[in-house]
Amino acid sequence: MEEKKITPTIENASCPLPLRHNDRIVLGHGSGGRMTEELIQHVFLTHFKHPELLLGNDFASLLPPQTDAHQGRLSVSTDAHIVKPLFFPGGDIGKLAVSGTVNDVAMSGAIPLFLTASFIIEEGLSIQVLEKVVESMAYTAEEAGVAVIAGDTKVAERGSVDQLFISTSGIGWIPEGRTINGQSAQIGDSILISGTMGDHGIAVLAERGELGFSTTIQSDVAPLNGMIAELLKAAPHTHVLRDPTRGGVATTLNEIARQSRVSMLLQEEALPVKKQVQAACEMLGFDPLYIANEGKLLAVVPEAETEQALNALRAHPLGKDAALLGKVIAFENETPRVLLQTLIGGKRIVDVLSGELLPRIC
Repeated sequence: MEEKKITPTIENASCPLPLRHNDRIVLGHGSGGRMTEELIQHVFLTHFKHPELLLGNDFASLLPPQTDAHQGRLSVSTDAHIVKPLFFPGGDIGKLAVSGTVNDVAMSGAIPLFLTASFIIEEGLSIQVLEKVVESMAYTAEEAGVAVIAGDTKVAERGSVDQLFISTSGIGWIPEGRTINGQSAQIGDSILISGTMGDHGIAVLAERGELGFSTTIQSDVAPLNGMIAELLKAAPHTHVLRDPTRGGVATTLNEIARQSRVSMLLQEEALPVKKQVQAACEMLGFDPLYIANEGKLLAVVPEAETEQALNALRAHPLGKDAALLGKVIAFENETPRVLLQTLIGGKRIVDVLSGELLPRIC
């Protein structure tokens, strides 16, 4: 019997199933269609499992931790992360994104509760790399006791984004009666740091391999809310908390000095710096006071609570190298300043960072 031939027409034509892309990000992953849904299901929701996120809405509906709005206040912060390389000794962009926003919220004295995250992904990025970053974010969020409750994903053409950018927003709850901010430093207060300076910046810079030196320094990136909780139990009248990220300790202290209209006097002999960080800075012409940190905090506390605060910091694994940097003093000539008492007995002005010292660091 003669085989019946079918003449192709628009009525009997069919489109083949789209090719699966399981190893690399393609533009279709940002289309909002089936490929986007599969990426969300197989990568993001495998690790982020808060019930509100799993509902699939474009929002999260939440109850405050206390029903009486007068018993506390919300603390909200947002941040963007473009570190290069994505993975570095001691951390990665995922751990950095969660820790950075958790820490910004916690510096208000708040209890961090929730995060949102948005991802701008370059076409061609390995899905395995993306999943490793998401897994790191989930692990760090669990460590910090926060939940990722909403998110978004966009895919940009190859060459228009350097692999992966992550933006995060955080929400926390400030207990009633707690006021910690950059305007609250007072003359006579003690200035504390929770550990050595510059670890993160030098670790990331060394990993790039652009300057021909190597080091075993690990980034200090970590969520600090657990340590802050212990600090505030010991020093409940803490006036200021701040994490010295871009611009380092020097720039951060200048910001606080201007906000509070005070000056600060630091002791050079008290500055905690690892030998490898100091050596790298000397070789490159950097000052550790200006190198970024991602797992350290500065605390301005009443003089009477200094010892308790230091003990609380040093008792925590992330604060074992905590140190007393100096004192808050009155400013002169109408200009708040940060001053450094040098080892030879003189004083020098420690100004804010001018320009970009280490780009793409956090």
